[in-house]
Amino acid sequence: MKKAVVYLQDGTIFEGRSIFSSGESAGEVVFNTSMTGYQEILTDPSYAGQIVTMTYPLIGNYGVNKEDVESNKIHVKGFIVKEFARRVSNFRATKSLTDYLNENNIVAIESVDTRALTRHLRLQGAMKGMISTEDFDPESLAKKLRAVPSMEGADWVKEVTTKEKYIWEEGTSSAFKVAAIDCGIKYNILRILTKMGCEVHVFPATATIQEISAINPDGLFVSNGPGDPAAVPYVAETVKNFIGQIPIFGICLGHQILGLALGGKTYKLKFGHRGANHPVKDLAEDKIAITSQNHGFCVDTDSLPKGEVEVTHVNLNDQTVEGLIHKKYPLFCVQYHPEASPGPHDARYLFHTFINMMKGANATT
Repeated sequence: MKKAVVYLQDGTIFEGRSIFSSGESAGEVVFNTSMTGYQEILTDPSYAGQIVTMTYPLIGNYGVNKEDVESNKIHVKGFIVKEFARRVSNFRATKSLTDYLNENNIVAIESVDTRALTRHLRLQGAMKGMISTEDFDPESLAKKLRAVPSMEGADWVKEVTTKEKYIWEEGTSSAFKVAAIDCGIKYNILRILTKMGCEVHVFPATATIQEISAINPDGLFVSNGPGDPAAVPYVAETVKNFIGQIPIFGICLGHQILGLALGGKTYKLKFGHRGANHPVKDLAEDKIAITSQNHGFCVDTDSLPKGEVEVTHVNLNDQTVEGLIHKKYPLFCVQYHPEASPGPHDARYLFHTFINMMKGANATT
């Protein structure tokens, strides 16, 4: 066990201990309130460029396995917890969380006062920070941190998107052909779409309109992903050309990109929404869903074109927009994660909405 520190952009320092991997790592320091799902969090591409603090005090008790990953690698820049569980207790576990982090050279530390760190981020906002097991000099750490780009204005999509188009192979039937723009897509989204009868063609975020149109898709899906939506205007421009042509469904970053494609603007939240228990109200159905969320930016509802786009869902914690629908064209999007696994399944019906949109579009052609 080695001494470690978390140095924040405003000069605040939190002490802890390194579990195995030594070194330094920098990124935007955020917190997640989930009690479970740490393996999914670690492998969610939406966390690229971020150091994640878990608010639940004991992390790692059920270990990790090969089935619960959401991508092909760990994407977080660092991992901060109060205590790592040393004893794993789950029949599906293949190794401990600490071994998993060490094998992937992730700088992870424990014995941090995560309550104090979370409170600081809530009051001051998410900010750049650095974990170090080697350098404890505030002036030196501050100098290094100044060279780290801010999350605002950063295009992290290019770091996580697929390099080449591919077809997700799981599943047996394929009633619909879906073009998915990979901004950092999660495996469980692909699994659900496939189980519902979709042949999912996954495209790089840089795919052209011609490349996507070449497969003659029944629908377009715009995925979750990391970074500032305003920093990926090329995706919004591509999506804009399909509005009114085929049904479109967006999740998380995909929701924000659709907001931009519709003529709206986005802004950065103070500390974001990250956890598995965020209450969201469906305004049309007058129902509440408990949702899993991971985002630091939001669509500005006042910037959306009047009379064309309708807000369908709002966050009950801060009243920010959580869902949009176009009044004329088959297009909708949500800020949260209906594919959440593990997590609440309250919003899983949204995938059926997308399927029904494609059915309706096919029936009219």
